[in-house]
Amino acid sequence: MMYVTRREHFSSSHRLFNPTWSDERNHEVFGKCNNAAGHGHNYYVEITVAGDIDPATGYVVDLKKLKQVIIERVISRVDHRNLNVDVDFLHDVIPTSENIAVGIWRQLVDHIPQGRLYQVRLYETEKNFVDYRGEE
Repeated sequence: MMYVTRREHFSSSHRLFNPTWSDERNHEVFGKCNNAAGHGHNYYVEITVAGDIDPATGYVVDLKKLKQVIIERVISRVDHRNLNVDVDFLHDVIPTSENIAVGIWRQLVDHIPQGRLYQVRLYETEKNFVDYRGEE
């Protein structure tokens, strides 16, 4: 089994806030990430596809095609957007890195041109990232 990864970048804002909680509880749990005006991140997302090497092309997945799918299905919808209000696939969830990664997975899983989606890795900062490998 071979694993091929494509990395992309986007910038977005969000607010971590649970509408069923009091302002005090939200501040206690989310701290400065609960700022009513929101805050932003320069995210990196790595999409990993698993599969066998095609003997005719030498590819597991054509990276040009994979890039196109990632841009169309994810980046164009999240870049320079407010994740709480502008992104349809994140409505009704708290836009934590964990939930964003799940949302990205769902946008890509049925659209990978070759191989199968293996992992979404999302970096919220240089030091903080999450890995998601699908619903079990």
